[in-house]
Amino acid sequence: MSYRLVLIPGDGIGPEIVRAAKKVLDAVFVRFGTEVTYEEVLMGGASIDVNGVPLTEETLKTCREADAVLMGSIGGDASVSPWYKLEPSKRPEAGLLSLRKGLNLFANLRPAYLYPELRDSCPLKKEVADKGFDVMMVRELTGGLYFGERHTDVVDGVRTAVDTLSYNEEEIRRAAVKAFEIARKRRQCVTLVDKANVLDSSRLWRSVVRETAAAYPDVELKVMLVDNCAMQLIKDPAQFDVVLTENMFGDILSDEMSMIAGSIGMLPSASLNETKFGLYEPSGGSAPDIAGKGIANPIATILSASMLLRYSLDMDEAADAVDEAVRRVLKDGYRTGDIWTEGCLKVGTDEMADRIIERLF
Repeated sequence: MSYRLVLIPGDGIGPEIVRAAKKVLDAVFVRFGTEVTYEEVLMGGASIDVNGVPLTEETLKTCREADAVLMGSIGGDASVSPWYKLEPSKRPEAGLLSLRKGLNLFANLRPAYLYPELRDSCPLKKEVADKGFDVMMVRELTGGLYFGERHTDVVDGVRTAVDTLSYNEEEIRRAAVKAFEIARKRRQCVTLVDKANVLDSSRLWRSVVRETAAAYPDVELKVMLVDNCAMQLIKDPAQFDVVLTENMFGDILSDEMSMIAGSIGMLPSASLNETKFGLYEPSGGSAPDIAGKGIANPIATILSASMLLRYSLDMDEAADAVDEAVRRVLKDGYRTGDIWTEGCLKVGTDEMADRIIERLF
């Protein structure tokens, strides 16, 4: 079997963590005799510097023709970077939104798993952290406020901004199907998170998801308001299996999940369309303050590569091996600075990747 992968190193620490993840993928492909070709393209601030725009049509076309895309981090320090003096549609993050839309990546998967070895890094109470948790966030990614019509006008002498939150039933249904299919392979429970006591869009979400649930009698459906969910993730995250929600709620809650998991440097993500194609990236930002220092945590990107193996290439055995190698490295006490605690061995970006490769297979 032969595959074509696109790499988007991105900005800040992106090139370092993508390089580390590629080393792990290369070791996997050698072990399984898999033929892979890579193509590297620019996006975000790196593309602005060269092309004047955060995403070119050529880059989008290259990504469409691949089996999967592995991406680093996009963006920079908004307080100092010239990228943020540009109009919003030309800033680095606009390229990411356009890429998701252009590739029809409507479902974002963000797992949050608390490794036993990182419980001391979890900010929750000890009795909560000791229970552990394993949550999969399924976030609708191409609709809602982020993609609705927006404008700022002067109305009766007062500046007034409008952002439009819009969903149709098909956008909701396809995200719900992803969530129920994933739940079937986990612990058979989906929690829909919305604001149905206030928003018409949330009431439509609740109606369509309940209709979809009828086709999955083996999966339990729960519903929860978003403000309550934010509290419950702190109080008892172990109660959740799959969390399904709309774009903005998912953006906020998944970042909360990253913090209770010990470090955002531990959280991978996958953005999928209706085929096996996916865009895989760490959940964290570009961390420009540590870029080039070789100390960034590559584990989220390596786990994103594992998701690439599982969801786009159907290489479940290889993905399991990567996941287990990460667990073994943590059990053996290796840590990057963001997750380091007294008594552990502090390593940099490349050495962490090397230690994981040593524990493969």
